[in-house]
Order: sequence, then structure tokens, then C-alpha cells
Amino acid sequence: MALLFFLILAFCTGLGLLESSSRTRLVGGRHRCEGRVEVERDGQWGTVCDDGWGKKDVEVVCRELGCGAATGTPSGTLYKPLAEKDQKVLIQAVNCSGMESKLIHCEQEEDVFDCSHNEDAGAMCEIPETVRLVGGPGHCKGRVEVKHREQWGTVCKAGWNLSAAKVVCRQLGCGRATLTQRCCNKDTQGQGPIWLSEVSCSGQEESLQDCPSGLWGKNNCTHDEDTWVECEDPFDLRLVGGDTRCSGRLEVLHKGEWGSVCDDGWGEKEEQVVCKQLGCGESIFLSAKAQRNFGLGVGRIWLDDVHCSGKEQSLEQCRHRFWGYHNCNHKEDVAVSCLGDHNN
Repeated sequence: MALLFFLILAFCTGLGLLESSSRTRLVGGRHRCEGRVEVERDGQWGTVCDDGWGKKDVEVVCRELGCGAATGTPSGTLYKPLAEKDQKVLIQAVNCSGMESKLIHCEQEEDVFDCSHNEDAGAMCEIPETVRLVGGPGHCKGRVEVKHREQWGTVCKAGWNLSAAKVVCRQLGCGRATLTQRCCNKDTQGQGPIWLSEVSCSGQEESLQDCPSGLWGKNNCTHDEDTWVECEDPFDLRLVGGDTRCSGRLEVLHKGEWGSVCDDGWGEKEEQVVCKQLGCGESIFLSAKAQRNFGLGVGRIWLDDVHCSGKEQSLEQCRHRFWGYHNCNHKEDVAVSCLGDHNN
């Protein structure tokens, strides 16, 4: 009887250890809630085959990672660098109801025999709202507030710097951080708890919560020391004049105005970044004649001398001249064509 009890205990404990050690992550995306799906087995990270992969499976991944709602089921091949050749595809035929708390709880096959990395699954989730800018014009300028214990509170200026502001701007999907200062007058200062002080960011963190700081709610600050941050408006781009959203003349949004991009120095790596940012797969070479079919732009020429490594997640991260500085005309507007729309 004792032996039977030991065997049952060992079996259950073993399952518990297996489940607790299983982890999921998203790789290569613009933030931690988007990318190629990878799971860990026996200390090794591997990919997930997209056979049968759908919205309910992504919902589970988003829930497990503490992200927001599922927004797409893109191909994992959109996210660079691609999985290494010696990295295994660990599971396939995943079939979630959408209510599971972890991907490991879903029906799945671990005997993968007919899937390559060309079929890696991807996931897109919303970023959960844990930081915001309030009291300013738009959501990219204002007093910094963080959410803790389901309550919003302010951040003390003590220890704060531009690196921390960069993290906030990136986390909110805004443009570059342009200003951080002590806030506020009586009309714009906070009134609730002061949650954070002595925040110390390198500027590379994915979220403000990843930065070292003092203990939550433990500080000697007043609301006269609330932090104010201003970011540029969100960077956006589009392809216009083509038959689909994945082909056309390239335009970028800056200061609320759409403008074109000059083709000085433009090449394959720059096109790859555009196609990746739009979720449109790989870029396709266009002849000069084909590019002219999209027509000439009008108005501003925003970017010139753009240089990308090909690893950037956004064209904004590539080197370029100052916005609006160029020696071009609209006959030099960039046009891009990608394989197609891979987002469901």
C-alpha cells in the first residue's frame, strides 16, 4: 500500500513539475505580446507548427503571457531572425477551446513528423494597459500614471530621466521621447496614490515595470513632483496606389501629415522592414516601370537617405535624415511590393 501511494505521489508530482516548467514566449515581434510562438520542453525552446493554428489558440497564448486580447494569427516566418535550423518544432495540431489558462492544457501532438520552420505559428495580442499619459493633448503627452492593484497612481520625478521616458513612449506605441520634466500645476497634477519613485531605466526595457525602482507606494514624494512626459505621435506607414494594402507608393505619417520617402540609398533591406512592419511577408523586386504605375506623391517628402540593417521592427528605427530634410522630388518616391497580407 505504501509503495502504491509513493508511485501515485511520484507520478502526480512529476506531472506537476512538467506542467510548471513548461513555458511559452513570443519572439521577434515589436513587443512582448507579438511574435513567433515558442514553447520550452526539457530546458530547450522550440517552435509550434501552424497546422490547425487559429484564433482560439492565440487567445490562450495571450492569456498565459498576461497580454491583452488576441488580434491576429500571423505566420511565424514574419518575425526575424528566423528560427535556427537545429531548433526543433516541438508541437503540432494544437486544438484549444480558447478557455485554457496555458497552451500546455490544450490538445496537441508532441510527435511532430511533417512540419518545418516554414510552418511556424505566430501570435498577435494587445498590450495590456499598465502605464498611461494623462492630462495632455492626446495619449502621447501627459502625466505618467501606472496601474497597481487595479488602481492608477502617479510616478515621482525623483530618479526619473529620459531613458525612462523612452521606455514609456515605446510601451505606449508612441514615437520618440522628446521631453520629460517635473509636473505639475494644481490643474494637472495627480490626486491618487504615488506608486513609484527612484525609477532607473536603461532605455532598453520592454515596459516600465521591468525597470528597477523603489518599493511600490513607499516614498516621500508629493504630487508637486509628479512626472510629465511628451512623446512624438505614433509612427505609421502605408502603401498607396496599389491593388492591395501590401503594394504601392510608400507614405509615412509625421506630425499628423502623410508624406513620401525619397529613394536615395533605398534598397532590399529597407523594403524588408516595410513589409515586416505591415505584416505583408517578404518584399518583391519592382522594376522602375512598375513603380511608376503607383503614381507620384504630392505634398511633403518626409524621409531621405534611409538606411536599415533589416533587423528593425519599424522603419522609424532605421537611420535617416532629419524629418523633412531632403534633396529630392516626387519622381524619386519609394514604391514597395510585398508578397501579401498574412494576418487573419
